[in-house]
Amino acid sequence: MTTQRVYVIHENPEWFPPFAAAFEAEGVPVEELLLTDGGALGSIDLTAEPAPGVYWSRMSASSHTRGNEHSKEYARALLGWLERAGRTVVNGSHVLELEVSKVAQHGLLRDAGFDVPRTTAVFGSASLKAAARTFTDGQDVPFITKHNQGGKGLGVRRFDTLAEFDAYVDGPEFEAPVDGITLLQELLTAREPFITRAEFVGGEFVYAVRVDTSAGSFELCPADACEVPQVIAGAVCDVPGTETPGAPAAFSIRDEVTAEHPLVQQLRTFLADQRIQVAGVEFMETTDGRTVVYDVNTNTNYNPAVEAVAPVSGPRAIARFTGALLEREYAASAAAATTA
Repeated sequence: MTTQRVYVIHENPEWFPPFAAAFEAEGVPVEELLLTDGGALGSIDLTAEPAPGVYWSRMSASSHTRGNEHSKEYARALLGWLERAGRTVVNGSHVLELEVSKVAQHGLLRDAGFDVPRTTAVFGSASLKAAARTFTDGQDVPFITKHNQGGKGLGVRRFDTLAEFDAYVDGPEFEAPVDGITLLQELLTAREPFITRAEFVGGEFVYAVRVDTSAGSFELCPADACEVPQVIAGAVCDVPGTETPGAPAAFSIRDEVTAEHPLVQQLRTFLADQRIQVAGVEFMETTDGRTVVYDVNTNTNYNPAVEAVAPVSGPRAIARFTGALLEREYAASAAAATTA
């Protein structure tokens, strides 16, 4: 039995149990590297060689909301050290930079030919009201805001008038983004009240999830750990786990979206070009016939209700993928030891 293992780099232990179970089921040795103050990896000996194995980064853009504001900076240091040493890193430092910047995601998706939301990035709050007037041509048309470094629907609010937006910016409810960048974005109207999240592991399509949005919530995280009430623009919204009897399931499989779907094939090529091995990509089909791609989540979570009926398990696909990389690493080490 090899002593090499898959190391999972993250900062939220509440999200890990389904992955721990998947790795155990697949017989792949795994260890958490918890990047929190006092966590499992409190220091890095930069003169030492990293332990052999495969390293999977699932750092989150929303880590600062859990009191781990500096975990992303520590992850940058750790991933750089691992990559300089030649270790195999899944979703490496280049992917982390995409995870923490919706501006970067928007640019890459647009350059790759996807339809993306019209967006303006605004630094600070002093120019937000003027930027909103430019964005809307001074008209009272609906638009939304969101945080550049987000996740969990951070900073996502709908505004129907400029006066409403002015009051928000000047008022006590204003949410300052952790990196100072607020996005102004066109309000997209879904043809039906749902968005779709396409899951990929190892660059291959796993399944597509239908996320019900009929309650108006911007909380789209599928994990059990995300199932908490939240307030959106002053109204309490239903979230997964609080559905009323007979209401549509918050998360369900979209069987008609398969690996052969043209958008899925286009996304697969995009992820390969960007060297993103594990991701959930969200898109919306709008009332005016557009299919708009708007988010690439590289620390994807999986909903247990979906997992119960899905033809393939997302966490187990990750365990198999990283396990195969681990076997390749072990074989290469064994071959090197034989010829030494």
